[in-house]
Amino acid sequence: MLKIFFIFIISVIFLSFANAEIIKVFEFTEKELTELGVRKVRGAKNKTEYTVGSNENGNFLRALADNAASGLGKEIKIDLNKTPFINITWKVEKDLKGIKENTKKGHDYAARVFVIKKTGATPLSNRAINYVFSSNSDIGENRPSPYTKKSIDNVLASTKDSLNQWVTVKANVKEDFKRFHDLNVNELDGLAIMADTDNSKMKSISYFQDIYFSAQ
Repeated sequence: MLKIFFIFIISVIFLSFANAEIIKVFEFTEKELTELGVRKVRGAKNKTEYTVGSNENGNFLRALADNAASGLGKEIKIDLNKTPFINITWKVEKDLKGIKENTKKGHDYAARVFVIKKTGATPLSNRAINYVFSSNSDIGENRPSPYTKKSIDNVLASTKDSLNQWVTVKANVKEDFKRFHDLNVNELDGLAIMADTDNSKMKSISYFQDIYFSAQ
């Protein structure tokens, strides 16, 4: 009986670890910052300034965008059948109140995280979901980018509710690709962070901390 009990306990522990599987995407260290691919948005006057820091919860990335737009990208394979949920902890200290984010002139976000699926030979054929920390929209709003229908803006956080506060959000990426792009995606090909103000010519300050994928 005791043997059966121990087998049961070990099984429970194993299942707990299996269900708790996480894939951490960024470390937010100085070394990593030099290794990430930096891409300036065409036509932007300046690059977004990214610096690393730390607090009681670990390392974070600070993004200062002053009439600027550039992103930090990472090629990484994520098995969405095993870990379909993206988890993001972030904060917007200075937002972009008053812009119309669904227009080309106002399509800026103080913080956003792109998940990317390659669907062709060139980057222009890729499909993306743009998880955003909005300054003007409500949580749950979503729409195609005014620049391309292949990228969907999905509002996971808003400064209307949480300005200058750390917020943790979660989304099922596999389900979102099916919902927004009608694609059955088993594996992601990359992920990017960006803070941009090149359209509005304004200034934003934001922070990114834990970004990881989980089973649930």
